[in-house]
Amino acid sequence: MSRREDPQQTYREFTEAVNMRPGELSSWLESDESKQVGWHKGGRSGAGESVGHESGRKIINLLRRKRDQLSEGDYRHMRTVVGYVHRHLAQRPSGDVRSTRWRWSLMNWGHDPLK
Repeated sequence: MSRREDPQQTYREFTEAVNMRPGELSSWLESDESKQVGWHKGGRSGAGESVGHESGRKIINLLRRKRDQLSEGDYRHMRTVVGYVHRHLAQRPSGDVRSTRWRWSLMNWGHDPLK
């Protein structure tokens, strides 16, 4: 098993990347702003739920479960979340990001850069 696939390392990186609580993320996912951003499997403006929005729902589920209930698939999604958050943070736009699609997208993935 590589260091990248170490469950303890993955869990630590995931809990560092995701800085929103389950209830907070759940409320956010209900907002119009949350639903306006993200890539849709059928194309950017396609109908249905965005990839990030779907991920946010999975993150809530992961945060609410005990570590001994997590599967390899759960850890795989955690690694996806960590990678997304790190890549997206590196693309931070200049200026006030409070009401930006960049921030909203990150929040769909459980990370509020203003925290």
